[in-house]
Amino acid sequence: MIDDLWYKNGVFYCLSVGTYMDANGDGIGDFKGLLRRLDYLHGLGVTAIWLMPFQPSPGKDDGYDISDYYGVDPRYGTLGDFVEFTHGCRQRGIRVIIDLVVNHTSDAHPWFRDARSSPNSQHRDWYVWADKRPPSASKGMVFPGVQKSTWTHDKEAKAWFFHRFYDFQPDLNTSNPYVQAEILKIMGFWIQLGVSGFRMDAVPFVISTKGAKVRTPVEQYDMLRTLREFLQWRQGNAIILAEANVLPETDMEYFGKDGDRMHMMFNFHVNQNLFYAMASADSRPLAKALKATKPRPASAQWGLFLRNHDELDLGRLTKKQQAVVFKSFAPDKNMQLYERGIRRRLAPMLGGDRRRLELAYSLMCTLPGTPVIRYGDEIGMGDNLDLPERNCARTPMQWSTEPHGGFTESEKPCSPVIDVSPYGYEHINVAQQRRDPNSMLNWTERIIRMRKEVPEIGWGDFRVIATRDPAVLVIRYDWRNNSVLFVHNLDEKPREVSFSVGVAGDDGKHLINLLSENHSEANDRGKHSLMLEAYGYRWYRVGGLDYLLKRTDIDGVNPNHPE
Repeated sequence: MIDDLWYKNGVFYCLSVGTYMDANGDGIGDFKGLLRRLDYLHGLGVTAIWLMPFQPSPGKDDGYDISDYYGVDPRYGTLGDFVEFTHGCRQRGIRVIIDLVVNHTSDAHPWFRDARSSPNSQHRDWYVWADKRPPSASKGMVFPGVQKSTWTHDKEAKAWFFHRFYDFQPDLNTSNPYVQAEILKIMGFWIQLGVSGFRMDAVPFVISTKGAKVRTPVEQYDMLRTLREFLQWRQGNAIILAEANVLPETDMEYFGKDGDRMHMMFNFHVNQNLFYAMASADSRPLAKALKATKPRPASAQWGLFLRNHDELDLGRLTKKQQAVVFKSFAPDKNMQLYERGIRRRLAPMLGGDRRRLELAYSLMCTLPGTPVIRYGDEIGMGDNLDLPERNCARTPMQWSTEPHGGFTESEKPCSPVIDVSPYGYEHINVAQQRRDPNSMLNWTERIIRMRKEVPEIGWGDFRVIATRDPAVLVIRYDWRNNSVLFVHNLDEKPREVSFSVGVAGDDGKHLINLLSENHSEANDRGKHSLMLEAYGYRWYRVGGLDYLLKRTDIDGVNPNHPE
């Protein structure tokens, strides 16, 4: 079962071919160059690579405006290069998932060009049209402050088309059965070329009803089961990782009560409360978010992340909580975006403080789910706030101290490489950190290796252990007669905390530190007392290191855990 559900205890790594490997003339860019970087990712401990869009595109939205679902942008290579890349991943035990962007296409896509040409076009109903501007056109924008409308008039079509995102990204009519059949064909095509699944973009919009007369969109959840069913028939262990920023009470609609819809979802609810916890040194809302998102089918999994390629969306927090996070992590207006989020990378958000960076990554690796790392965060890359919108956090990977960070030999990179500030490539790069045993890169590699040795996080049940200090989060996982426990101090000041592990017998008396020799023994009352440094964290095995001998072959109630 562990081998079948490979995503339950893995480590995902998100990258964009265009900014991870150069496609501008150095001779080893694109998928050929990416293939040569696989040993770096293998050494880091990555088990799955999530590729952002690489299909042909005008490039107005970083590739998310796709003009051909069945090809590779010539700047990145050919379909043959892509297959060689997936083969190389398979040789190293790394799986590949790719973005499935089917809520919209580029307005340069042949489908849309045909659709706008005539009301009788075979692709006319593949998009969403209106004869006049709908009253709701000024509502529901994904990018408020930048996007002015969700409906745009097309002169050639002599009609208005719907676009939830930018006006060059017309929405597909995903209720159309022909569109749904095409989506399955797209999935089948890439599965055949070696991918192990998809990160599905904007899932709530994909499954929602669309149209000028639709006042309240209705989610068509059965579409998710159709996608899952097709995928499982084509390749039994392929997955869909859903981008769905929804409330906890809706989560099960995406997973399916029988586990027959999405395999994985990003846990946006925990992500937002995690940043509030780090900004306020108050773990209570985070603990509440963990409990709210706890219910899920046994075969389902959360994707846990810190930062991704978009803004850090704080829309689910209260206005008061948002103000706390903004003040701590994005005090200047140009650090904020879309009236709801932060557009910075993790390292500058945390002031480059190594203690806070380690705390954040320790939390990501020990909260319920599978960690998803954004490229460059393993070395503490920064951002370029001079670039517009989300591009500030999408700068090229910094490989070395060579010109343009070793990213390209071209005089003009596809995006400016960070070359000033403490986060410039001369200070932050892979080559230097490889040589430093205490670097962020080598620390990340060690923490990933340890994370893969505690399957209790991916497979087990968890419980938040009560403490009297809201700045300290204690969480325990139980799985197959074994337990692990993690402690995090969210405060900038040292904290002393006392707690009971909640495990009966002698096991609960012993906490064996997995990261150092700093173990803990319970007192006469069965309680552990810890002194945590500022932003300190501890990873413990409960009982001892003979856990492999104790592990049972089946799931069930552990007699040592009475609660």
